[in-house]
Amino acid sequence: MGRAGSDLCEVEKGMIGPVSRIIARYIASALVTYGMFAAPDAAMIEPDLALAIGAVVGAAVEGAYAIAIRKGWTT
Repeated sequence: MGRAGSDLCEVEKGMIGPVSRIIARYIASALVTYGMFAAPDAAMIEPDLALAIGAVVGAAVEGAYAIAIRKGWTT
C-alpha cells in the first residue's frame, strides 16, 4: 500500500509544471481580454496596464513551455 501512495505522489509532483502553465495561460488571457474590452471609466485597473501584464505573462508562460520541451520535462 505504501508503494502505491508514493507512486501517486510522484505523479502529482510531475504535474505541477503543466498545471501551473495552464493556470498562467488562463490568467494571461483574462488580463489581455480585460485590457482590450474594459470600459476605461469602469476599470479597476488601467486597461493598458492589464493588457501589457497579460502579454508579458503569456510570453513568459510560452517561454517556459519551450524550455520544458527542450529539456524533456513533463508538458
